[in-house]
Amino acid sequence: MLKNSLIYFVLLLLLVEINGQAFTPYVRHLHTATLIQDKLYILSGFDDVHGSEGIGGRQFFYLDVSAPLNTQQLSWNDLSSNDVVPSHIGAAAVKGGANNNTLILYGGRNLTNVEIPASVFMFDPQSNSWSIPIITGEFFIKRRSLTAIIDNNGKIYLFGGRLLVYNNYVNDMLVLDSINLSWGKGNSLNGPSPRVNYGATLLPNQNILYIGGADNLSESLPLDMVYLYDTINNNWTTVKTFGTIPSSRFGITSVLGLDGQQVIVFGGKGVDIDGSNSLYTLNINTFEWIIPNVSGNIPGNRYMHKANVIGNYMVVTFGFGYNETDSDVLLLDISNNDEFKWTTDFIPPKTLRQLSAKKTKDVIIGIIVGSIIGGVLLLSIGFFILYKWNKNKKVQVGVANIPDNNNKLENQSGKGEVLTTDNKVINSDQETRQV
Repeated sequence: MLKNSLIYFVLLLLLVEINGQAFTPYVRHLHTATLIQDKLYILSGFDDVHGSEGIGGRQFFYLDVSAPLNTQQLSWNDLSSNDVVPSHIGAAAVKGGANNNTLILYGGRNLTNVEIPASVFMFDPQSNSWSIPIITGEFFIKRRSLTAIIDNNGKIYLFGGRLLVYNNYVNDMLVLDSINLSWGKGNSLNGPSPRVNYGATLLPNQNILYIGGADNLSESLPLDMVYLYDTINNNWTTVKTFGTIPSSRFGITSVLGLDGQQVIVFGGKGVDIDGSNSLYTLNINTFEWIIPNVSGNIPGNRYMHKANVIGNYMVVTFGFGYNETDSDVLLLDISNNDEFKWTTDFIPPKTLRQLSAKKTKDVIIGIIVGSIIGGVLLLSIGFFILYKWNKNKKVQVGVANIPDNNNKLENQSGKGEVLTTDNKVINSDQETRQV
């Protein structure tokens, strides 16, 4: 008994130690970053420590943005054990689906030796489970190094990219209806040249703004021209920009500012790009480029990263080429158009705090209800065991074994005699006697 108790105790200590170990993701680039409610989900990418064979490509995790956080002390939550998607790079991901709460992953190049036919995966945050949907419509060759944009009607727009197997650069527009799960194709007439690793942003008027990228010669494309795709009328427009135009670059990110009047572009690979010229804004009414006023500790440049707007911040995750002294996650406070600020502290918006509070309340209610049900079950089991024990105790009253006819034995009350004559046993519901 003591030996078994010691074994159980050691196993418990090991379990506590394993669960208590903090999860630290490997640095990566060409990953995906998708915000769903109060969680920022990070999936796969190229492991910058161990290469294509590294475990970074198999990691799936999220950052809880419902509570304040500091980029120097991040607490990641690992979901890798739930991940069925092969390690990959250059995929595209958005939040969509019938209830607009599903992570939809498209394309990418597998880091394994075998490509699988499926081009779309779906992740349900409620059940933490992946699935491969059945999608109707025309079949398209899977592609990578592109950006997915979803409109207000749940349609995902996938422009350009690089075809797998053939390695061709393309400039067509695929359209995936995330609600009805059907493929379609947009208009390519007057569209940009074939490209990869560009910036793309959905504007308030439902136009998609495309910026920069690289062509099939691995050349950075200029940012003096930008391209607008009208998702309502399905046509392209080319716009010439002016002002302090950024140099040619690819591997950039672009997000819509909080005022809905400017697009913020960060990072990229090009000639002589560093922290001093990695951040620009483009006015979407006049198409003027400017370098915004910025305070705080300006980080180094990076590319092949991801950027999401969460509350008052542009949240930059991972990427390639940045200094080891810089955090894997960068925070740019964009709440003041007159001066952006690099910071290490994140304060969640009220909506996310309320969502977290509601979830906490639901969890507490679930714990209380579960505790009550569990308590009732334990009490029922306890009463049942006690009843059986008392019943067995009564059955055993007065039981004795007599070795021969000459021996006498007092019963448990200390009175009378129990005799044996022929070793026959008579059983009843209340006692057992030998007579």
